[in-house]
Amino acid sequence: QVQLVASGGGLVQAGGSLRLSCAASGSILSINAMNWYRQAPGKQRELVAAITSSSRTNYADSVKGRFTISRDNAKKTVYLQMNSLKPEDTAVYYCNADLLLVTMTLGNYWGQGTQVTVSS
Repeated sequence: QVQLVASGGGLVQAGGSLRLSCAASGSILSINAMNWYRQAPGKQRELVAAITSSSRTNYADSVKGRFTISRDNAKKTVYLQMNSLKPEDTAVYYCNADLLLVTMTLGNYWGQGTQVTVSS
């Protein structure tokens, strides 16, 4: 069974920092793109940051310069370092990844989400 397990969310004051982690487990042969999305109440899910297998990164304009995505391939883990947090960053954050399984099946998988709340 393949899983993405996200952790690291919580409550923080504006200007503070949090680091999210998302670990993949299961019969995984390789991991291609890894992404972080977020969904605020009443809003659509949006892409926050993405990182390719060669560690090229891309960010939403709203988080550029404040958030950093990284990955540890040996640990099958993607991270999101969030600095200078703002109340508008409040959302449920989801990790997402393109996984090639040992069965030679390529699929897109989602983690369970972790709540980030930024107080003003």
